[in-house]
Amino acid sequence: TGCDTGFGHALAKELSDRGVQVFAGVLDEHGSGAQELKKHGSHRLEVLQLDVTDHSQVDRALRHITAAQLGEGGLWGLVNNAGVLCCLADAEILPFTTFRRCMEVNYLSAVYLCQVFLPLLRRSKGRIVNVTSMGGEVPFCFFSAYGASKAALGCFSRVLRMELAAWGVKVVVIQPAGFRTNIFKGCEESKKKILQNLPSVICRDYGETYVCSMQDCLSKVGQQSPEDLRPVLNDMCHALMAPSPKARYTPGQMAWLLPLLYHLCPTVISDKLLKGHKFVDCEPAGLSPKAGSELTRT
Repeated sequence: TGCDTGFGHALAKELSDRGVQVFAGVLDEHGSGAQELKKHGSHRLEVLQLDVTDHSQVDRALRHITAAQLGEGGLWGLVNNAGVLCCLADAEILPFTTFRRCMEVNYLSAVYLCQVFLPLLRRSKGRIVNVTSMGGEVPFCFFSAYGASKAALGCFSRVLRMELAAWGVKVVVIQPAGFRTNIFKGCEESKKKILQNLPSVICRDYGETYVCSMQDCLSKVGQQSPEDLRPVLNDMCHALMAPSPKARYTPGQMAWLLPLLYHLCPTVISDKLLKGHKFVDCEPAGLSPKAGSELTRT
């Protein structure tokens, strides 16, 4: 799933080039990412319209894949890669719709896809590969909606791994650090929506300067993330093809070390460690007398 851009797009090409039959689910089959996959030049790569939050599209994809020439072997792998970030802000500032959207796309859709495709996966004794995030393991400020949804997917995956072991189906988690994908796309539009809908008391206490600075800095973080997706692709391919895959892969800088430090250190130390990763260069208006002018509603 989520093959329009990023990890899913690159993985669909990689697996096709390795001789694997790939069904690449995309949010928009007419979009540039889908068109690029169609032009990739392999009969083994088939693009499917698949909004993971639309159960009718998921069911249609199931019927199509079931009707394909899979034989008695079933479907070997399901990669739940589709994900959204929506926008980043303090949990008090984030619109409730952002929490709902992150849970629907990042967690609940993966649960439904697993339930729908498991009969085919059990037939092949295949693999489920769920893409979580370091943000689901470590509580980064501003990532409450995204991190909570990825944490839910991580817990679900661990339970599913134990439940499906008796069926011979392996469940693997890919927990990458930050990479440069399109996940930060739309931050500017999200900032405008936040500013337009903030309650007056929140406007007064946080201020426009703080909200704008937060989103601007986060956009820069996306640009500073590694552009080479190869570490993630290598782990995804190993998770799908190795006879004995790991239960969890952690590609990227600090992807295994930071969670380890967070869990081993006392809370007072881990909190200071994480607060040191500041994304903004100013304080909320209510906490800093020197902050810029407060947001005024018109």
